[in-house]
Amino acid sequence: MGLQNTLKALADPIRREILNLLREGRMSAGDIVEKFPVTGASISRHLSVLKDADLIRASREGKFIYYELNTSVLEEIMLWITDLKGADLDEGNGIPKEKEANLNKENEIQKEKEANLNEKKEGSDEKGEKFNE
Repeated sequence: MGLQNTLKALADPIRREILNLLREGRMSAGDIVEKFPVTGASISRHLSVLKDADLIRASREGKFIYYELNTSVLEEIMLWITDLKGADLDEGNGIPKEKEANLNKENEIQKEKEANLNEKKEGSDEKGEKFNE
């Protein structure tokens, strides 16, 4: 397959739209061409690039060629991206769960320190008021 070829194939908006069309099911080359305002030769080239990247499969039936998604390659790409991102990332903020837990703990410790300082400050103010009376 080659990740570089796959990413190159996915970089083009027309090829991505072809993949979206094929998500609904297999289509003939003619049906795909009808969906785009470009020449049949241009779509043929896009289909060739997608096929070379192993993102689609082609099968000939009589005089027609039908194309369909190769979902196994898409799954491999998704796994690679998930690994690249980090499998244990918190979905909400992109921070690894372990690091987020440490940050939360540090925040709690900081809040406790601030609360203790405020209590000491309030206690010294009360003592000062008593001496003034």
